[in-house]
This record gives sequence, structure tokens and C-alpha cells, in this order.
Amino acid sequence: MNLELITTGSELLLGLVTNTHVNFIARQLLPLGHRINRHTTVGDDPAALRAAITDALARADILLITGGLGPTSDDITRDIVAELLGRKLLRDDAVAAAITERVRRRGLKMLDQLLVQALVPEGATVLPNLNGTAPGLAIEHKGKLIVLLPGPPRELQPMFIQSVLPLLPRNKTGTLPQCRSYKIAGLPESVVEEKVAPVLAGLPDLELGYCARPGEVEVRVITPRLAEAEQRIRAALGTDIFGTDADRLEEVVVKMLTESRKTVATAESCTGGLIANRLTNVSGSSAVFLTGYVTYSNTAKQRDLGVRAETLEEFGAVSEQVAREMAEGARTRTGADFALSATGIAGPIGGTPDKPVGLVFIGLATPTYTKVCRWQITFDRETLKFFVSQTALDLLRRELRVGC
Repeated sequence: MNLELITTGSELLLGLVTNTHVNFIARQLLPLGHRINRHTTVGDDPAALRAAITDALARADILLITGGLGPTSDDITRDIVAELLGRKLLRDDAVAAAITERVRRRGLKMLDQLLVQALVPEGATVLPNLNGTAPGLAIEHKGKLIVLLPGPPRELQPMFIQSVLPLLPRNKTGTLPQCRSYKIAGLPESVVEEKVAPVLAGLPDLELGYCARPGEVEVRVITPRLAEAEQRIRAALGTDIFGTDADRLEEVVVKMLTESRKTVATAESCTGGLIANRLTNVSGSSAVFLTGYVTYSNTAKQRDLGVRAETLEEFGAVSEQVAREMAEGARTRTGADFALSATGIAGPIGGTPDKPVGLVFIGLATPTYTKVCRWQITFDRETLKFFVSQTALDLLRRELRVGC
């Protein structure tokens, strides 16, 4: 069965918005035995969208189209689909009432233009939108299924799971492939491949891919023999794997802290509070995260963490010694079981021959000892900050696996 996806919106082609729809939809389709055979992105141009839909309908059994269902002049998908299918647009009173009530609850002014979203191609099934005003639409046409979805991910994703997946037939031919991604921290992509590729060699019907991000590598496998592939991957990578699929490192760390009934504090300089921010983005982190210090200046390091003036004078703020005292100070002053510290030169200015841009020290203080890791990183400022936060969180994760 041929399934195609059209994503619309000039903002996607201009690079102003990241297109997350392909990733999300593809993951949802695979368990049903479907894959996106072709994906097209079209701007807010009527002629281009008309041509893309016409072209896709000549091939596809199922056509998914995202975006262009709102009330503004650039929302043209609904009109063009109705035109191409030769169907009238009719007002759906239930949709109009839902839009009016949503606007009322939010205390906004009701504009007539908002009710454009209540126009439905004749014979279409309305897919409720619990997170916005534009409903989705499902249309059966000459043996094909056409589904129109809103553009915002927070609207599209729940609608797709709740309303679209039940409409899609399950592919029952052969053994269905399964997809899983394994997330690895602390290893470069080349080393991950060196460990994984040999152990998966010879496994039939396998698709294998890698994706490198700052401080993380993702190994993606698609195979009908997922259990066997997983056993081989875990044997090869062991504790370097911190999660699968949508797992985030901060979620894993918070879960481990919670299960072991341990607490953590942070003392940050070059990361500007990013480690603490990531931890507190996780629901339930208040039970394990005690305090986050952002001590950007030397004065703050001394005042808030007890870093000694002589240490700063002799070794400088970016040093193993200061990272150590920052972590130990945070742990001592908060009573946390663990404390993470980070100090470095994020750049692009501020480096010296002895301490170049990208030099970073990451500390972990535990109840029995303190360790400090030194890194020389060649990233831009923002990427460096994320890499350091990722590396610090993984340092704690590995400690939790061993000691708790």
C-alpha cells in the first residue's frame, strides 16, 4: 500500500520552523506495517500545492497532508483539496460551536474569520482537535484515503494517535518490521559503529542507521527480528546505552535518583544553569533536585560555593581544582548525595594559549570521593553548553549505576 505525506508551509522551506512531522508520523506508522513512500514539502503557494496533491494522488493509496487548515489567508489546504476532489465546502455547525466555545473560554474576541475552520468538504469525516480550533479531516475518494491534519505539532500529534491511526488498515502481509533506537552517551559515532556493525552482520532483513548529536549517538534498527538485534546491541554496548526511542538523559537520571532515593545539586559556570534546567524539566524532579547554583563570577564561586581565593588565584576559574571545589561546595552546603559542577571557556573569545576556547572541567562530588573530567571541545557556544550538560548528566548516570 502506497502512503505519501505532504507537509505544507513556507516557514518549513525557509528554515524558520523545524519539520518534526515526518519523524513523528513515520514512527507511528511502522507498527501498522506502513512506511512513508514519499514525502513532499510545499510552501503556501496555491499552484505548487495543487500540483503536489494531484501528483501524489496519482500514486498514493493513502495521502496525509499537514498544515494549512487555519483561519488566515495562507491556510489554503482545505480549499484546494475540496476543489481538486470536486466537493463543496459546507459549514459544520458542531465544529463552529466548538470554535466559538474555545474562544469564549480563553477570553478572546470572536472573529468571523475563525469560522472558516468550520467549513468541511462534503462527505468528509471531522477529526476533533482538542488542542486547537482547526479540526482534521478524513476523506474517502475513489478508493483512496486523504487525511488533512493541522500544522502545530501539539495539535497534530494527539489527533494522529487518537483519530487517524484507527482509520488506517493494518498491513498483514509477512512479518511486520519493528523499529527501535538505542541512545548512547560517552562514545563517538565511529566507535559506536565499530562495536555495533560486526555483531549485527548477517542478521537478515535489517536496516541499520546512526545519528550523532552533541554528547549522544543514536543507533536505529528496523527489523522483524528486533529481540535478537537488541540482545546483540546491548551485549556490545552495555552501560553505554542510556535509553531507547524517546528517552531523554535527564529523564533517565531523575528516574534513577528517585528509585535510589538520592539527591543532587548543581554548581554551574559555563553552562549557565542548563544542567539544572534540564533536570527540572522532568516531572517529579523536585523530589531529587535540591539546589542549582549559577556562579559565573569568581566572587560568586567564593561566596556561594566556598571556592578558596587562593585556588582561583593559583589555578584560575577554569581548572580541575576549581571544578572540584565547586562540586564539593555544592554538595556540602545543600546536603545532597551528589553534586555536579561545570566550568569552562565557551568562547568564541576568552581563550589563552594555556587555556584555549573549549576547555571545560566537569566535576562530580559523591559521598566518598570527587572526580573531575577534562574536555577540549570544538563546538560553538550553545552546542558546547549542551554537550557539557549532557556529559555531566551521563557522569552522574554512570555513578548511579555503579554505586546505588
